[in-house]
Amino acid sequence: MPNPETVDSVVSLRGVAKVYSSGHSTVPALESAELEVRRGEFAAITGPSGCGKSTMLQILGCLDRPTSGSYLLEGRDVSTMTNDELAAMRLNHIGFVFQSFHLLPRLPVVDNVELPLVYANVRGARRRELAAAALRRVGMAHRMDHNPLQLSGGERQRVAIARALVNDPALILADEPTGNLDSNRGAEILALFHELHRSGKTILMVTHDASIAASTQRIIRLKDGRIVEDIALTRPSPAGAGDSRGGGVLSPA
Repeated sequence: MPNPETVDSVVSLRGVAKVYSSGHSTVPALESAELEVRRGEFAAITGPSGCGKSTMLQILGCLDRPTSGSYLLEGRDVSTMTNDELAAMRLNHIGFVFQSFHLLPRLPVVDNVELPLVYANVRGARRRELAAAALRRVGMAHRMDHNPLQLSGGERQRVAIARALVNDPALILADEPTGNLDSNRGAEILALFHELHRSGKTILMVTHDASIAASTQRIIRLKDGRIVEDIALTRPSPAGAGDSRGGGVLSPA
């Protein structure tokens, strides 16, 4: 694996393990995980159900703590942070995209995208400006005043991606982002992720779909709580790696 001292790493897992207690027994969910993800990489995390994908995603997203080992996010050891510090890392450094979108149905699209900025205490006019820019980036500016219930599944996922982008995070974590979409809409959302990658974004995507995993730069395969394969595919990093403010737009799904 690359040396974190010589590589511009966004993610560095060092001997990370997670053990859950169940009655008088313990259940290892993740064991001795070693992982480096460089700035500008697009990698897939894959493996069968129960292999540890969700546990790894929760740790990477600062939603859970490892039982042992350390996790460095942009060089900062988050495994020893307080809950408030972890919340700040989630807010300022990580963008989340979920299979089920997680949009608030009674808020207009633009207000949904503004939510991370509200928590970051960004003022109203600036919030609207940044949210509108994020929606333009994913091809949804023309729907910013609509309610999420008025949108197709592909459009809702685009809004969710805009919300993940609005704070300009160092890392985008996507959990089965095409799982609730038909094949055509799923392909369009995957194309959008590739557009974001070409602009320099660092993306880790959990997927069970082998064809989606094969479209990324790297496949990290888990089995029984262990990383059993870490395959670099023959694709170069995007020309814009390190500059996360690219502005490509694709037509809405």
